[in-house]
Amino acid sequence: MIIGCTLLTKLEEIYRALIEATAYGTRMIIDNFEEHGISVNELYAAGGIAQKDEMMMQIYADVTNRKIRISASAQAPALGSAMFGAVAAGSPRGGYDSIVDAAKAMTKVLDRVYRPIPENVEIYEKLYQEYRILHDYFGRGQNDVMKRLREIKKSVVRSS
Repeated sequence: MIIGCTLLTKLEEIYRALIEATAYGTRMIIDNFEEHGISVNELYAAGGIAQKDEMMMQIYADVTNRKIRISASAQAPALGSAMFGAVAAGSPRGGYDSIVDAAKAMTKVLDRVYRPIPENVEIYEKLYQEYRILHDYFGRGQNDVMKRLREIKKSVVRSS
């Protein structure tokens, strides 16, 4: 759901809003962890977007108010699989005895770190509070409009 669009809304504003929405979703997850006693002090991002899209990473740092380190591997999922394979092999066969040992030996982070910009954090905090209200209103049953719209879409697709 995108709220606030007008006939003057530009495509790049919608693109940025979509990035911000995913960052707010990440912030919701972080807040949930912290509300349940698990602190989240910094973030690590992996993959092509993390390595290529500086604007996105800065938005994430600002929305989450946490620094973000970037994995040196563009193929982090494959590297993770290789790490677990090395643990399965074990140290007697040239692997590692724990995933922590494998990670220490097999992973690296880039020197690039995205740090929250205080003036951006202040603005995003206000926007995030509005996001939370809308998230709960539309996503937790106060208003089931999104579910009703999905049902209407299904009925149209079935009858077409």
